[in-house]
Amino acid sequence: MKLAGAIALLCMTFSAYGLTFSRGNREHGAAVYAANGCQHCHTIASAGGHKGPDLSGVGRRKSKSAMREQILYGTKAMPGFADILEQKDLNDLLAYLRSCRQKQVKPAQTPAVSGN
Repeated sequence: MKLAGAIALLCMTFSAYGLTFSRGNREHGAAVYAANGCQHCHTIASAGGHKGPDLSGVGRRKSKSAMREQILYGTKAMPGFADILEQKDLNDLLAYLRSCRQKQVKPAQTPAVSGN
């Protein structure tokens, strides 16, 4: 019985550590996002630029591997960051972007006004 209690306590300790570690990764990823100027082109939660796509819900729309490819190699409109980001920074940036799961708010549509 004591062994089961010790195992349960150990599991809870490591679970709490894992949550803290994950939150720390996301926080560092947010710092990487800011330090590399991502907010100049991208918006998250209504803050940032509009040249690139809104990343508010990117964690829900894109897989981790798709985001990794985009960040490392870029596209015609986005530069690649393979030569800039260290592996830990990339992993933490991905953790941050994966946490961006909110749904995009669609602008309210105004009803058409008919002219009589």
